[in-house]
Amino acid sequence: MSLRRLAALLTLPLACAAQAAVITPGVILRPEGARPYLVAQAAAPKPGPRPLVIVLHGHTGSAAITFGEGKFNDPAAAWLDIAEREDIVVIAPDGWKGSDGKQGWNDCRADAASNPGTDDVALLGALIDKAVAAYGVDPQRVFITGISNGGAMTYRAAIELQRPLAGIAVLSALMPAASRCQAPQRRLPVLVTHGTDDKIAPYGGGEVGHWLLTGRGSGLSVEESVRLWRQLDGLAEQPLVTPLAHRNPSDPTSAIRYAWADGAAPPQVVLLKIDKGGHTQPSIARRLSRLVVMLLGEENGDVEFAEEAWSFFMDKRAAPTARPAAPAAPAGTRP
Repeated sequence: MSLRRLAALLTLPLACAAQAAVITPGVILRPEGARPYLVAQAAAPKPGPRPLVIVLHGHTGSAAITFGEGKFNDPAAAWLDIAEREDIVVIAPDGWKGSDGKQGWNDCRADAASNPGTDDVALLGALIDKAVAAYGVDPQRVFITGISNGGAMTYRAAIELQRPLAGIAVLSALMPAASRCQAPQRRLPVLVTHGTDDKIAPYGGGEVGHWLLTGRGSGLSVEESVRLWRQLDGLAEQPLVTPLAHRNPSDPTSAIRYAWADGAAPPQVVLLKIDKGGHTQPSIARRLSRLVVMLLGEENGDVEFAEEAWSFFMDKRAAPTARPAAPAAPAGTRP
């Protein structure tokens, strides 16, 4: 990173014309170099501890794109609305360039040859420590969400972070079929959202990517990934099934929510299945261009994913100490 770029990140706050949330830049120095990130907060934050949501972009993405900067109308920018309305801290960090020259994350896939070699779990831990110290974040209300490679990195953070998370939300990402990480050991609230027509991270599992995107490894199926976390959380097999209202008759996709709960408690594991959905984030307000839809698949318009994730997160807190749990099956094996 050039000194000019670093100086710009440190001295020029970003404005978001369409949202009231205030966006400011930051940099954490890591062994590989300076790691930029963006922080979104309410314009007038209230005193007292606040939740933190870390949002991880996908392979080839960036923090700026996540927060709606640039030509791509990323639905993840909905987190800016939530940051202002709910008075939470939202951080979007930048990944690191892998062997393909594209920015991404070092997730658990042992066969994703183009992943960077950075210690991104340590980066996320440092970001959480920074947020607790500098932004008044409640350490028991820390959440991570990510799409695609960012979703796979979210899974790795859930497994390896020393500081317990209060929950994760994963979009268009699979647990690894060939894993360099141990199997998950800690019970954790998990929201998984995935399209059945995802051609990059196939719903049924297998090789990740396409003919223009190689070296991205492989994954378990969506339902195997969900089953692993459900069994770790000790939840019954039968979910509560809720079809979501279909808002637009011309939308070829539809959404069904499968929720597993422990008795009367809020759902601990949720699968939001997008029938005919592609490698895209569901959004009501931020619609993708037809060109992007042609490349990635259909975008569902029945739910705002960020709102769905916050609704899942908002009543959850990390346990002060991890509850004992029976080890899950290894992430690279089929239960």
